[in-house]
Amino acid sequence: MNGIKTWSIDDRPREKLLLKGTNALSNSELIAILINNGTPNKTAVDLAKELLTATNNNLERLGNLSVKEIVQLKIKGLGQAKAIAIVAALELGIRRNSTENRKEKIMQSRDIAEYLKALLQYKQHEIFLVVFLNRANKIIHHEIISEGGITGTVADPRIILKKALEHNATAIILCHNHPSGNLEPSNADILLTRKIKEAATYFDIVVTDHIIVSNEGYYSFADSGIL
Repeated sequence: MNGIKTWSIDDRPREKLLLKGTNALSNSELIAILINNGTPNKTAVDLAKELLTATNNNLERLGNLSVKEIVQLKIKGLGQAKAIAIVAALELGIRRNSTENRKEKIMQSRDIAEYLKALLQYKQHEIFLVVFLNRANKIIHHEIISEGGITGTVADPRIILKKALEHNATAIILCHNHPSGNLEPSNADILLTRKIKEAATYFDIVVTDHIIVSNEGYYSFADSGIL
């Protein structure tokens, strides 16, 4: 079978990117650049097309896959090294998107929600994250406190407040994702929020909001009046 090198220069993914820019490339061609090389019987573009077919041509679904899960698709020629390159590139895209949505000063839920949504919406397990703010409502730091399974995670108020004191934070924003897509807070979410809020008052720390994110959007405890 003829390889990519025998193709017209306009059809080779790398050369095409240099000549025409990234917008001229299809998803399979962009992924082929990450895959780098094919097999004796398949080009890198062929492997990329197989990968996209296996994920129903859904980049969001592909972005949810781990290295192990890509390898388990059993696409011949797509092993661990190539899977690592694909996962790393997709993670960079997620981080770029989240950075573009980040605002340094938080005045309302929208100022932080889009950033958190971009950061966590593709995760397949639940993550509890806290954003630490100073008196000017500027972000000092954000940190993942705990990671759990598909159905939930546990956040220890003592760890959260200890880290808030370490960063000299005067306010915190709680956040976790719902991999199911459902944005409604559970009773456990509400009870945990109240517990952290009450404990924080003893250290003059304000719980500004608790935001739940998913690929469907976000839910703000503050906006909903239940904080």
